[in-house]
Amino acid sequence: MRRFRDRSQAGQLLARRLQRYAGRDDAIVLALPRGGVPVAYQIASALKLPLDVFVVRKLGVPGEEELAMGAIASGGVRVLSHDLIEELGLTDEDVERVTERELAELQRRERVFRGDRPFPDLTGQVVILVDDGIATGATMRAAIRAVRAHQPAWVSVAVPVGAPQALEALQDEVDELICLLTPELLMGIGAWYQDFSQLSDAEVIAYLQRACAGAHTVSMGGQAQPAALH
Repeated sequence: MRRFRDRSQAGQLLARRLQRYAGRDDAIVLALPRGGVPVAYQIASALKLPLDVFVVRKLGVPGEEELAMGAIASGGVRVLSHDLIEELGLTDEDVERVTERELAELQRRERVFRGDRPFPDLTGQVVILVDDGIATGATMRAAIRAVRAHQPAWVSVAVPVGAPQALEALQDEVDELICLLTPELLMGIGAWYQDFSQLSDAEVIAYLQRACAGAHTVSMGGQAQPAALH
């Protein structure tokens, strides 16, 4: 399996698999920040759909933060891996301590990324949830369940790369799941990108602003051509 050059290329490739949603007035692309935003930006641009963020935070195991014991998402949804928590002997206090810390960051990101913009109305909408990859599935599961609370008509998950077991566990929670690469040995999401640079808040905001400006230009009859971020 070849690696993606970067998140933008991965988004362009995913957009080809999502062409049936192009130009629909009842569809929206929701990115999981930060890593999902460049991927989703390319999808939204190619399909001429609105782009917004859906903030989710992984709950990392204390001392092994890359290992997810769950996740939280906008709307008060929390998903926990009870088997892992029990296996590691973590207490309720351990879980709550991590949850409180990540909740504060979730709220901060919502303020920074959305500002005064209201959260989009997802009722009866086609929602395309996008991230740069799925490892354990905990983060995406929290996002799916939080989005479902808004009563969309259809939930599609689109990611460039994912672990087969995690993808299989998510199948029953969505209407559609698209993943370009499913390596048996994932070795981390970043292993499947030549450039997996971390994004800053400012870069995320820039993508959202460019998507908004592009949508406005198209609505006025023009063709948006935002410059690529580096």
